[in-house]
Amino acid sequence: MNYTERDTYGMYKGESHAGASAGPGPELMGVDTLVGNDVYNQSDEKLGDIKEIMLDMRSGTVAYAVLSFGGFLSMGEKLFAVPWTALTLDTENKRFVLNVEKERLENAPGFDKDQWPDMGDPTWEKDIHAYYGTETVVDAPRH
Repeated sequence: MNYTERDTYGMYKGESHAGASAGPGPELMGVDTLVGNDVYNQSDEKLGDIKEIMLDMRSGTVAYAVLSFGGFLSMGEKLFAVPWTALTLDTENKRFVLNVEKERLENAPGFDKDQWPDMGDPTWEKDIHAYYGTETVVDAPRH
């Protein structure tokens, strides 16, 4: 299911006029409409789907998308915290694109749904950003 199908308020269904779309997307999107969206790589291989979007409450920014990969009917699936900046919204195909090969994702640092990492740990954050080749966002001081 993609964000236009999950759009309960009709934000993205407006008619385009003068080159602009009616509504806030795609520069400003509702989180509820993005959870569940498919994620593909640039080789057009499906990598999984977005299970959660993690907000950094100190800075007010999106820190990570939690991507599920593998398994069957949620059994055996592995979760990955993917830096938000590593994802690109493909508005034509209504999905996200993550520039990573499937084999690399299989070896990425992931976690089980019952054992989430401490995403506020600066060392963990640095390692995740290094793995995906993204930069950490300088945010508000940690308390």
